[in-house]
Amino acid sequence: MSYETVIGLEVHAQLLTKSKMFCRCSADYASAPPNTHVCPVCLGMPGVLPTVNQQAVEYAVMTALALNCTIPESTKFDRKNYPYPDLMKGYQISQYDAPLSRDGWITIEADGARRVGITRVHLEEDTAKLLHRTADGKPYSLVDVNRAGVPLMEIVAEPDLRSPEEARQYLIKMRSILQYLGVSTGNMEEGSFRCDANISIRPQGSADYLSKVEVKNMNSFKAVHRALAYEAERQREVLEGGGRLVQETRGWVEERGVTVSQRSKEYAHDYRYFPEPDLTPLALSRAWVEELRSRLPELPDAKRERFVNDYGLPLFSATLLTGSKAAADYFEACLKDGAAEPKRVKAVFDWIFGDFSRLLNATDTEIDSSKLSPQHLVELLDLVDRGALSGPAAKAVFEEMFHTGGRAADIVARHDLAQISDALQVGEVVDQVIASNGQAVADFKAGKEPALTFLVGQVMRATKGRTNPKVANELLREKLAG
Repeated sequence: MSYETVIGLEVHAQLLTKSKMFCRCSADYASAPPNTHVCPVCLGMPGVLPTVNQQAVEYAVMTALALNCTIPESTKFDRKNYPYPDLMKGYQISQYDAPLSRDGWITIEADGARRVGITRVHLEEDTAKLLHRTADGKPYSLVDVNRAGVPLMEIVAEPDLRSPEEARQYLIKMRSILQYLGVSTGNMEEGSFRCDANISIRPQGSADYLSKVEVKNMNSFKAVHRALAYEAERQREVLEGGGRLVQETRGWVEERGVTVSQRSKEYAHDYRYFPEPDLTPLALSRAWVEELRSRLPELPDAKRERFVNDYGLPLFSATLLTGSKAAADYFEACLKDGAAEPKRVKAVFDWIFGDFSRLLNATDTEIDSSKLSPQHLVELLDLVDRGALSGPAAKAVFEEMFHTGGRAADIVARHDLAQISDALQVGEVVDQVIASNGQAVADFKAGKEPALTFLVGQVMRATKGRTNPKVANELLREKLAG
């Protein structure tokens, strides 16, 4: 039997606010010693009262607007009860039946455009962090409460995705939107952008859902793709072997490439939701919502369209470039002086997604924290355009610029890398190459054009790549025609 994969994703994104969701503790906990960003509220002490972080509400509404959601006139918080050791109060303040947004959508590109529905965007608080240790062969756990109470935005998608690749593309698009909005770092490895995936399979053409499985513990886009591919195949094998699928939560084990059962999957009623008695409902005025809408920045889809229209980029290139706000900003910074000639546009794009990407990946560096500024790249391209630097030499200069932050002209002067374009100087090298490569000379004179390419290469080799290849080509043709 042929089965269809059905996937729905729940994204949790930590918001870039200064303080936590319901107290004044700093939300910048990443490098802090354990249990130092805490107070009676986020420690869950009896008798304390939470207060709502207005900035977090604004960020969540802006995100919902960017995702084409409907914003209701009021919203409320609820208590979600479950007894995990990383939940200080024994319940989490979240939202259930009156979230701050509903019914949105985004489009993704995966074998064509697909619209993915957004069920809701809502706010809640993050949990504490468990640290598992072993001493004398005995396991134990520690609790760091610094993360407890950090504003967490949950984005719940409809089960509209049909493959692991579509899920990966959805997450990439979602992270990009959050980064453009400036509401979250979107860093999956650090845990500020997390994903739980609900996946099930059903007979092809059926409208019924079989038991869904929630997959957790995926900390990269690659891990999400691998985990969902594995889980879809596992479910198929269970059904084809005559087994029965059960609703459960499974964890992804990266080292083994498998999912493992963790617990039976809860239903909504298991959490015993009820309105948070210490927080009044929030009124979301239409004027305030529209004011937030007016503050939305240019988002990835709009920027992609503008890059195609203004810079003449192919759609694929514009999509690749605008997928990262930092890369798109760097690209435009290189062209801010109006130097948007097609040749320069292509050169900037090629450097960003060529040698620059290679070095960024090798050093695990983000483009916006690189030592190589847009101004430095522009100076390098100017040297190449003026014929002062050859292509091979430019690559060597670029690499040193990347590692040191130095300027192109200084590196060229220090290493004597300036391109040789003087006809007399190049002519001397050309004479030597002609004299020592008789066979290639004879081949060219016999009509074998590739021989000239070989001779140009010998000139470049003799000058360590510094000769202007155009000048070398012209002089070789001139001298061999005599």
